Amino acid sequence: MNTFKMSAVLAMLASAAVIAGQAFAQDPKSITIATDATYAPFEFKDAGGNLVGFDIDLANDLCKRMEIKCAFMEQAWDGIIPSLVSGRFDAIVSSMDILPDREKVISFAGPYLETPYRFVTVSGSPLLDIKSKLESITLDEISAEEKSDLKELAGAFEGKKFGVVVNSTTEFFMRDAMPGVELATYDSADQMILDLSSGRIDASISSFGFLKPLTDKPEGRDLKIFGPGLTGGAFGKGTGIGLRKDEDALRASLNKAIGEATADGTIRNLSMKWFGYDASPKQ
Repeated sequence: MNTFKMSAVLAMLASAAVIAGQAFAQDPKSITIATDATYAPFEFKDAGGNLVGFDIDLANDLCKRMEIKCAFMEQAWDGIIPSLVSGRFDAIVSSMDILPDREKVISFAGPYLETPYRFVTVSGSPLLDIKSKLESITLDEISAEEKSDLKELAGAFEGKKFGVVVNSTTEFFMRDAMPGVELATYDSADQMILDLSSGRIDASISSFGFLKPLTDKPEGRDLKIFGPGLTGGAFGKGTGIGLRKDEDALRASLNKAIGEATADGTIRNLSMKWFGYDASPKQ
């Protein structure tokens, strides 16, 4: 789905959002949180089928601070915003980036994470010979040097097949910034990485918080991260908790809890545990 189509879909959802009600205002002691458990180490299932990961740990911590009971449910990514708007659950904690098009339909608490996006390929790929002049590119107020570097990358990637998760920030970015790239869309990051490892696609792009732990594992030794870290622009304002627009009380409570968890180092400690680096938001 391109950015224009996404905007149209989200606009229709916005007009229907009023049906959801104010669950937190009615029952401030309990909320239901949805997550798409296919994106380790953010959210996934362990060998026993339990939901685990950074987002699960953080959500439990936030609920404890708010003195409320939180129940988790699984929801496929492609339908997660419509299901929130329709009232199926109260919040999305699923490594969701805060984007303008999404903010037209839902609101966000946070951000609770700030992490760059990086490209990934396999050992021996000619893409690893492409050298970016910059270590990072900020897309919000892009400089002439950053714009030139991005244009060179787009030219070097032309004709290559990149994998992206459907309806994700990576899909929107690649369609807008890398028009010469062939895109393969996936329902989950796990499927995408399997195809990358087996040679069905040439490369992919994902959150550094997803890629670093993956490449640190023995089974990820043939995966290689490359290119500059990308932030801002299509990648939004960081990672937040998705809420219906009318949930003012819940949003305020979550923002307060996120602020406390940032200030006391909890988010830093959880990100070090799950990602191996500090991805906590800047204070």
